[in-house]
Amino acid sequence: MSTMAATSARSTGMTKDERFVILASSLGTVFEWYDFYLYGSLAGIVGTQFFTIAGADGKPMFDQATRDIFALLAFAAGFLVRPFGAIVFGRIGDIVGRKYTFLVTILIMGMSTFIVGLLPGAAQIGIAAPIILIGLRLLQGLALGGEYGGAATYVAEHAPPGKRGYYTSFIQTTATLGLFLSLLVILFTRTATGEPGFAGAPGAYWGGWRIPFLVSVFLLGISVWIRMRLNESPVFQRMKEEGKTSKAPLTEAFANWSNAKIVILALIGLTMGQAVIWYTGQFYALFFLQSILKVDGYTANLLIAWSLLLGTGFFLVFGALSDRIGRKPIILAGCLIGALTLFPIFKMISSNANPALEKAYETVKVQVVADPAGCGDLFNPVGTRVFTAPCDTARAFLAQSSVKYSTVPGPAGAVKILVNDKEVPYTDAKTSNPAITAAVLAAGYPKASDAGIVKMSNPFDIFRPQVAALIGLLFILVVYVTMVYGPIAAMLVELFPTRIRYTSMSLPYHIGNGWFGGLLPATAFAITASTGDIYSGLWYPVVFALITAVIGFLFVPETKDVDITKM
Repeated sequence: MSTMAATSARSTGMTKDERFVILASSLGTVFEWYDFYLYGSLAGIVGTQFFTIAGADGKPMFDQATRDIFALLAFAAGFLVRPFGAIVFGRIGDIVGRKYTFLVTILIMGMSTFIVGLLPGAAQIGIAAPIILIGLRLLQGLALGGEYGGAATYVAEHAPPGKRGYYTSFIQTTATLGLFLSLLVILFTRTATGEPGFAGAPGAYWGGWRIPFLVSVFLLGISVWIRMRLNESPVFQRMKEEGKTSKAPLTEAFANWSNAKIVILALIGLTMGQAVIWYTGQFYALFFLQSILKVDGYTANLLIAWSLLLGTGFFLVFGALSDRIGRKPIILAGCLIGALTLFPIFKMISSNANPALEKAYETVKVQVVADPAGCGDLFNPVGTRVFTAPCDTARAFLAQSSVKYSTVPGPAGAVKILVNDKEVPYTDAKTSNPAITAAVLAAGYPKASDAGIVKMSNPFDIFRPQVAALIGLLFILVVYVTMVYGPIAAMLVELFPTRIRYTSMSLPYHIGNGWFGGLLPATAFAITASTGDIYSGLWYPVVFALITAVIGFLFVPETKDVDITKM
């Protein structure tokens, strides 16, 4: 394939070479995101398989809620190391080149995912199972840390002037398409194996959930074959021929205040808010449906899949629009609008997905009456704290049951549970309390199998008002995602000079998305459990999105007219 010039302005459409560059970069990144998201989509099953560790008495050391938290944190571990992957592979990309760096990253990602599909669970190899799993998640995170910056930089350096937002927006679709592909494969496998066969028998090695992980080896082969046919970026190749590549990209990028300042602004004024809007709209929405609103996994995944199918094209719309009006106004508008509307949208999701639960929140008053001195902090994002005080075990039980409660100061002594001002006998049980369960059900809280909870019978069961309304609400969240994410690659590329671009843009992107975004599901759920309010976790994305909107408006420059070939 011939190397193309990306510097001459023209009004024609994409050339054949440009289409291949975008296809190769985007397709490989789709597969890489597919690998990464499989774990998040299957966190509940993975938690059961790898974190059901027997104690000395032969019983599980952790209850289901704690296993779910562990599974989410293992998912987040992959995000935590992404900035380190950005540093390692960003440096290689700025010294060796873009093409070979993101060829290596996809190999690491694909093989790690394939091995997860083969890895025995805790029932077979005990504590070694979660340790190896977390190690593979860390490798995935490192690889992803190097992948995105390489793909975005590679496409941007091929794009003609005035079209970088549109061209790089194809890269921006990859995360959503990867999630969408993972959901499709999971749904197909679930349908083919049946729900019991998909989850696997308790303690058994095989389960249908392994199939999506194993399929990744074929996607890996396709990705490597395509990327082997690519040439190096023309901008980087010219710089290399002129002997202008950086010898120490890390020093230039982060030890030089003029560049380090832009890195900080890119994080706080762009990627931090972009990340929390993105992960709320896709991942936390899925977790909220399943774990809090008690929607079955099949239906929840279908609802998200339909919203992604309808909304993904807007990545290209907002990418192209950013070439006309600028990147900054679109990204910051997405952060601001999202922050102002997340609470009402999630409340409407509740009222449509589980109307009885939403009604119970409004009509049923549950109180924990206890001496404040005996009530501790329930914030437990890592799931390792053991609550023993009656006040704490009572509140933890209510939170795990998706029951909204308030804590009322009382005299020293026994804890009282009031349901609509009627006292309910409370026994200090951490995982089961039949009297409380019976009382809240009698007062109006629904069972997990309540007929009013949304349920789809097949993938095309989308025309009933309840289902259509939910897809519409989730679609709005996806549009917010496309606003903040569609133009972000072009803007990050344009903020930094060619010689240190891969390193500089990758770090703020992966701190924002790997830390602020990746930790969102576990942290938001922990906030919800601590407060007893299913919506309180939304304060996490709202606050960070508002900070980004303000900082970005005041301090981040517009970049759409920057000539990246002269930087």
